[in-house]
Amino acid sequence: MAGDLGGDFSKGQMDWAVVTFDKSMTKEQRDAVGAILGHLYPVKWNKLTTAEGKMTWVNGKTEARATMDGGKTAEVVLDKGAVNANNKGEPVVIRNLKYFGAQRNNGFVLMTNKVEAYRVGDKPFEFKGTNGFMITIDIDSKTTPPAAGGGM
Repeated sequence: MAGDLGGDFSKGQMDWAVVTFDKSMTKEQRDAVGAILGHLYPVKWNKLTTAEGKMTWVNGKTEARATMDGGKTAEVVLDKGAVNANNKGEPVVIRNLKYFGAQRNNGFVLMTNKVEAYRVGDKPFEFKGTNGFMITIDIDSKTTPPAAGGGM
């Protein structure tokens, strides 16, 4: 998912996003991801579209790297060693911080990005050296908030 959340998250109105599905995903898998995202991000979007691409994701020892279409469409590279940790070699993690509609998460693993880029569409962007994070969420149908009207 790439996009611009806008300047004020508190209003529940976000600017735009593109949800990209891996080419190997079935219709049922895409429908499931769309349903989950509607609950994970219970917001309204000014513009929400979908796309398709080939995705890769590697969580390596020194960096985490994700690409779409080999980096032609999008790329995120997070540097695991760039954050000033108390214990060298261990990640910096912020715990007990809510992430949108997810009821639980394993913490925000902080990293500096080497590159964060979305290179297609009418609003491409590229940033280097800004903050980044990884997070694993837990969401289920019993405890999740209702989806907002701007879902997929």
